[in-house]
Amino acid sequence: MSATPIADAAPASGGSVFAAVDIGASSGRVILGRVTGSRVELETVHRFPNGVVELDGGLRWDFDALFAEVLAGLTAAATVAAAQDETITSIGIDTWAVDYGLVNTAGELAAQPYSYRDDRSRAAVAPVHQKLDPARLYGTTGLQFLQFNTLYQLATERDLDGLQALLIPDLIAYFLTGQRRTESTNASTTGLFDAVTGEWAAGFLTALGLPRKLFPALIEPGETVGTLLPEIASRVGLPAITKVVAVGSHDTASAVVAVPAQEENFAYISSGTWSLVGLELSHPVLTEASREANFTNERGVDGTIRYLRNMGGLWLLSECQRTWAAEGYTPELTDLLDTAAALPPGGPQINPDDSAFIAPDNMPQRIRATVRHTGDILPDDPAAITRCIMDSLATGYARAIADAERLADRTVDVVHVVGGGSQNGLLCQLTADTTGKKVVAGPVEATAVGNVLVQARAAGYVSGGLAELRRLVVSSHELQTFTPQLSRL
Repeated sequence: MSATPIADAAPASGGSVFAAVDIGASSGRVILGRVTGSRVELETVHRFPNGVVELDGGLRWDFDALFAEVLAGLTAAATVAAAQDETITSIGIDTWAVDYGLVNTAGELAAQPYSYRDDRSRAAVAPVHQKLDPARLYGTTGLQFLQFNTLYQLATERDLDGLQALLIPDLIAYFLTGQRRTESTNASTTGLFDAVTGEWAAGFLTALGLPRKLFPALIEPGETVGTLLPEIASRVGLPAITKVVAVGSHDTASAVVAVPAQEENFAYISSGTWSLVGLELSHPVLTEASREANFTNERGVDGTIRYLRNMGGLWLLSECQRTWAAEGYTPELTDLLDTAAALPPGGPQINPDDSAFIAPDNMPQRIRATVRHTGDILPDDPAAITRCIMDSLATGYARAIADAERLADRTVDVVHVVGGGSQNGLLCQLTADTTGKKVVAGPVEATAVGNVLVQARAAGYVSGGLAELRRLVVSSHELQTFTPQLSRL
């Protein structure tokens, strides 16, 4: 059973609404958010696919097509709002992290942005570490090592003079407003951001031979980026005074805002294409033990720290589904999960973080090959492969939460699962079983909810800190609770 937001109901006419542009690595949405009394309501007005394309010798994002979809979504939002006699107060943008586009002095995109799934940055890791020792990097940035982190990608670039790097949500905001800014929660994923001071680590830019002003000035969630360019406003049917407001532009930062936690000691899993598993802290953990455990300290809304491990996620299953569909096998996901749940526990598992699973390809084949290398056998059966993925993710979640508790000296009472994975009852139950903790699932659209709430607070429609925002989430959503069932282990 999934956590279902009280959304898409017939909205009341009149009033103000907020447009959330929420784009993941496989799909995007433009959503209207209404904050009324003790409720947050969402209405999806436009959905579109997203994905990497092979272009100019690499895996890239088709940003031109992506931006066209954003404009189509804002046009739909303007139409729906007008029909309800509503005013769109502001627009907030969140996407995945790490990737960027390079803009030249004429304000044009120099090339379509590379995707983190491209392998180009692998060769840059060793040269970067020769200039910046990994322990020094972690002691300043607190960032988990991933071969596709922004600083490794930038190390592969040539002739950056006259160019400026804008992370994907900032790039969208720039083409909407003409204003260049870098939102801080996403800046913290670059490997060039000081986790303590909350500023750019200028010395790292110098050490890597990168221009000091490679990135635009920082901006915090809740601040205004700018207003719509006249030509954009005219095209989408909105007033030119419509604001674009910075939210937690890293989608996980927005998702964590919407974690419906009513207790202080909670863990969260933002479960989607990737799994972000961790704690919310007031200060970064920059110890050597934390670095060795490969935990990251990323910025959250209101200056919080998202202390987490970035793990493999439901990309594994979605890629399997893509392969099976090409072979003519297209079962309903619920049926597939039910069949997988009926299989006995104790089957083979994989490391969902294995770099072999990053690129798109025949995922079932790669999973079975990985299992075979361990000396085990995984049948060529979709249900068995699905169960392997679910067991492996749940085991990884339990390990990450236990590590986070130890490293941050924090005891967790409950695990909140938000995002698409909160609809996956098998995964939620297995997570409760492996962690031995209560799991609360929902909301599904946590990222959009967090995006809207930060906008609404900036506009004065709600007040208070994260605790107050989260009380609105609780009162607006039906949440599903899973308790450990040791017999399932």
